[in-house]
Amino acid sequence: MVVATSLADEILELKAQRRAVILAHHYQEPEIQEIADSIGDSLELARAAQKFEGDVIAFCGVRFMAETAKVLNPRRTVVLPDLNAGCSLVDSCPAEAIRAFRRTHPEHVIVSYINTSVEVKAESDILCTSRKAVAIGKAMPPEKPVLFLPDINLGNFVKQQ
Repeated sequence: MVVATSLADEILELKAQRRAVILAHHYQEPEIQEIADSIGDSLELARAAQKFEGDVIAFCGVRFMAETAKVLNPRRTVVLPDLNAGCSLVDSCPAEAIRAFRRTHPEHVIVSYINTSVEVKAESDILCTSRKAVAIGKAMPPEKPVLFLPDINLGNFVKQQ
């Protein structure tokens, strides 16, 4: 007799075989969240993965989230179920544009919101979360020009504060 298994059962079996952890962003569908080991925002999940003992991190989110998890977990394999899962905020801020800006404005401090690609993170002087953006802005010397990336709304809020 063949017993039919659900897709969730197959995923959980593969998870056990690969010694994997499943991380799901808050925005994922309930069916994905139900089988996840941890649910949260992108940085919270990347940090949660550091406490995990296995070999594989399955990041149910978008590309920059999986990249951040890989930076914080360099010895683990990080997989992203949908390699085309992108973020319009990240897409609006290509690393080459940041490199070009740096060449023509070397005096600027580049502060990037955590929701950027790993390439943009590498070009940045400071990375921040939305929670810490105002504190970082206030810590900047007033005479030092700052380029805040890539969220103009968060950048304007920081500037107002």
